[in-house]
Amino acid sequence: MNTKDEATRLDVLAFEKHKLLPAIVQDYKNGDVLMLAYMSRESLKITLETGLTCFWSRSRKTLWQKGETSGNTQEVKEIFYDCDADTLLIKVHQNGPACHTGNRSCFYRSLPFTAPQL
Repeated sequence: MNTKDEATRLDVLAFEKHKLLPAIVQDYKNGDVLMLAYMSRESLKITLETGLTCFWSRSRKTLWQKGETSGNTQEVKEIFYDCDADTLLIKVHQNGPACHTGNRSCFYRSLPFTAPQL
């Protein structure tokens, strides 16, 4: 993507309204949802420039590159945005576990649930 195309596409995203956009991170091969994080305009630009995911830490109030301490990086394969331009879907090649607990996905626990009969 050239710089002009990138600027045009970033302008359609709802950063001005929301400041941070949720980013769903998915395994590009099998579709597993690996994690959810938040992106600022700056973290998205860094992701586009480096090909590695970069997010905004809401708790630490700083940028963080996924894998900067663990080595469990995410190589970006595709980035999509939803119909409202306020959520990102990032398909990645995950190197190592995605979750800080050592699990492949952050979504490894479930709530007890029985679907009601409709």
